[in-house]
Formats: sequence, C-alpha cells, structure tokens
Amino acid sequence: MKKILIANRGEIALRVMRTAKQMGIKTVAVYSDVDRNAPHVKFADEAVHLGGNASSESYLVIDKILAAAKSTGADGIHPGYGFLSENSEFANRVTDAGITFIGPGTRAIEIMGSKLAAKDAVKSYDIPMVPGIDKAIEDVELAKKIAIEIGFPILIKASAGGGGKGMRVVNNSAELPEQMERAISEAKSAFGDGSVFIEKYIGSPRHIEIQVLADTHGNTVHLFERDCSIQRRHQKVVEEAPSAVLDDDLRQRMGDAAVKVAKSCDYVGAGTVEFLLDENKNFYFLEMNTRLQVEHPVTELITGIDLVEQQINVARGFKLPFKQEDLKITGHALELRIYAEDPMNNFLPNIGSLDTYIRPKGEGIRLDDGYEQGMEIPIYYDPMIAKLITYGKDRNAAIQKMKEAISQYKIDGLVTTLSFGEFVCEHPKFISGDINTHFVKEYFTPEALHEKYDEERSIAAQLALRLYLDQSDQLKVPEHNSSEWYQSRIS
Repeated sequence: MKKILIANRGEIALRVMRTAKQMGIKTVAVYSDVDRNAPHVKFADEAVHLGGNASSESYLVIDKILAAAKSTGADGIHPGYGFLSENSEFANRVTDAGITFIGPGTRAIEIMGSKLAAKDAVKSYDIPMVPGIDKAIEDVELAKKIAIEIGFPILIKASAGGGGKGMRVVNNSAELPEQMERAISEAKSAFGDGSVFIEKYIGSPRHIEIQVLADTHGNTVHLFERDCSIQRRHQKVVEEAPSAVLDDDLRQRMGDAAVKVAKSCDYVGAGTVEFLLDENKNFYFLEMNTRLQVEHPVTELITGIDLVEQQINVARGFKLPFKQEDLKITGHALELRIYAEDPMNNFLPNIGSLDTYIRPKGEGIRLDDGYEQGMEIPIYYDPMIAKLITYGKDRNAAIQKMKEAISQYKIDGLVTTLSFGEFVCEHPKFISGDINTHFVKEYFTPEALHEKYDEERSIAAQLALRLYLDQSDQLKVPEHNSSEWYQSRIS
C-alpha cells in the first residue's frame, strides 16, 4: 500500500494522515466547498474536491470518493469514523474497485450494523445479554405482554439505531403505545428502518467498551476497556481508560466476551464491543462499532499501540505483532470532546468563528483537532472541534493534567464544552469514580456551572484585594485623596 485516501474530514482525517506519513505512505484528502482551506486538505500530499457543503453532496457520495481514489492512484481507503465508515455498500464497492478498504469485511459491518442481527450472531457464544426479545416488534399488545414478563421499566430501541435515536424508556403499560409509536417513527426518519425491539431497562449502568484488534490470520486480541459513562443525549463527552471499577477478573471476562463477539462475525481490523455494566457489576452486550472510535487515543496511551498503524497493517495482510499476553495497561488516560455546544443551554450547537484559538501544550497532553484560529465551525457537520487527551501515571494524575490542559486551552468566538469538562473533573462523584450514564442528568445544571463561576469570581476578587493590600503596605502607596500629587492635579 503506497497511497491512502482518507474518506473523511477534520481531526480524524489528520489523525490517519499523520500515521500514514510516518509509515512512508502518501495521503489523499477529499473536501467539500466549506472545507477547501481546512488543515487536513493542506496536510495531505494530494487533495480532491468533492462538491457542495452538505455531506450528502460530498463526504457521503460514494461515486465521487471512488473517482477521487482512481484519479489519484490511491490503493487504499480509510473511512475514519462517521460518514461512510459503517456503510457496507461503500466497503463492498471499494473492494470491487480493486482498492483496499481499511476496515472490516462487509459481512461484519452488516451483522453488527443491526442490533437484532448482532444479538442473533452472538447468542451461541454464551455472552451475557440484556433480558428482552431478539426480533423486531410492532404489535403493541404483544409488546405489553413481553414487557410484563421481563418487568418494567423497559427500553424500546431501534434495531438500526445509534446516538439515542429511536430509543424510549417506558415505565408502565399505559405509556407503551405512545412511546412505541414515537420510537418507530423516529427510527424510520433517522435510519429508514422502523424495526424496534424491547429490552429490560438497566437503571444506572456504566458504559464500558472493549477495544479489539483482529488480523486475517485468525488472531484476535482485546486492548482492554474504556469507560464512556459521561454522556449527554446518549452521546459520549468524556472517556477514560482503564475503568475505575474493573478488577483483573472482570476485565478478563469482558475482554474474552469482546473477542468472542468479534469472532462471531469474522471481524478483521479495529473494532469496539460495547457493554452495559450494572451496579452489581453484571455486564451485558450492547453492540459492536465496526470502525475506529472517536475515543481511541486513550487506549493508545495506556497500551503504547498506534491503532491506525495496526488497521493499515492488517489491511495489508500482516499478522498482529503481539499476542494477548504481551499487552498490559500502563498509566491512565482521559479524553474530553470539545464541542461547539453551549452546556448552559442543554448542549445545543453554538456555531461561530474561532476568533481566539490557543492550544494547550506540555508533557502528558495530546490534542487531536482539525481547525486553526480564525476558522468557522461549519453548520453542516458534527460540531466537534477537537479531542483533548491527557495521560498520567494514575487516574488522579490524568485528571489533574486535564484540568491544567483545560486552563491553557483558549477559545473565543463561540461557546464550547470546555467548562463542562472542568465541571466534570472537579465533581466529587467523578473524582471518586462513582459514575454512571446518568451523571449529566443527576448532577449537571446551568445553575451548578453558574455557582462555580460565581465562586471563582469571588475567589479572584479576594485574591486581587489581598494582593493590592499587600503591595500597598509594602510600597507605602498613599491614599489618592490625601496625596499631594493628587491634590495638586485637582486644584
């Protein structure tokens, strides 16, 4: 493989390009109108214009991406995450065009792209599953019967869903008809597939995911866990590795289960198996993401393994250069997703210009971003600006490093989630590791952030007064109204 086209934009395109260049592989960027001057375009060896601003006119148009690969002579395509990364048709057409798809095969993408198909694939591997049904359902009366059997509350989920879409918590039979209708409608609108199924609702779970790697020679390993429990609107905001609550036995059992999930669909490349962990440390299979995850850097930092390099080498047909027993956890890592969102306004997008953009620096600080000072955050794509990652010898050191990095990171011109990240790192529940997916709902409010700001302003004012009084005493500065200089100026 001599040249890779990255079918993506922003920080993930740059992330893939950096590793490719270190491997001596040429890179090709693709871009929309609004991304014409983006850093990933300038960093690549070549760049091809795809078309309009909307992703439907650019990054999601398979024909345009394949044409760009052919015109530049790219012999590999890396999809990054989002856009076409979990599109089996795209993977299949790339392969049919004689180009290497740097990702899993179409069968794995198709199976794990459907929650129902995924459940069916893994059920013979003795992997714990959330109680519920493993087939699509539309009959409300049948749904009521099943819900009573497994017990309320239940969760209605879209089979083809993700990001919380097509998902409804139902507490009793009276709520079921309306919530089921809403879930089906939302699933059809978001995914073109109205299939829903029912599971027992796990009340206060942690979201634990396991990174897996598999080659084409039958070798599959896991690279331990990431705790992704700090979420808003069912989407992750803060991730860490390793988890604060997994012991060696539970880590091994969850890792073994993740490897089995990968083998159930003949998985190849880097993938992530996601689980729910309840308050009694029982874990349940949730889904598998058949791509590189946004939060992959925390795994790279605690293992010392470049996951993009492994993806590329697996796609080239190489064997994994390590076995499970060779892998170990060293230190602790945190990741904060920096979004152009307003935490004070329910995390709604706050698009604008990066009038000031000063990056944090220092040992143990990593920043994966895709913007420069003065650039606009486009309204057409996900509003994530960057991923701020910190590493320390232990969890406390990583948290302190994150607080230091947040204080250095200067962004003006729009509102970001930096203040939320600081709130999390200073919250007693997070510091103790006692967290679950309801952290934001239970502890974060605009008022809590206001209180924090008011306290900081009060402390700053007190420090300024103390400094002034100390200096006044030391320098014997006279009061202006009794100063001869002052009196002479006004007389």
